[in-house]
Amino acid sequence: MDHFEEAYEQYKHRETEKQPTAHPGEEEIIAVRRNDDGNIIAVKTNRGRELDYPSALAEAKAGLLAHTDVFHKYGRDILRSEPDGIKENNLSELPEF
Repeated sequence: MDHFEEAYEQYKHRETEKQPTAHPGEEEIIAVRRNDDGNIIAVKTNRGRELDYPSALAEAKAGLLAHTDVFHKYGRDILRSEPDGIKENNLSELPEF
């Protein structure tokens, strides 16, 4: 194994050891609202707040919503769950409100 492969294997091992944990008091998304096309148009947090999609994006960018990530695709920002390997907490798997 060359040093590039070894470095990558060490990187992968570190990532598999890291487990996301919620800290008490962190606000996180627990439910979503979809339009007729199936697109998420709003989210509900564990504090009972209901945020429209642009507001949720802004709060996620500011680091105010735990376990969320914002990435740029299709010419716009898109909200998603942190890629943590846990299917159950993906936005696509959350219940609707």
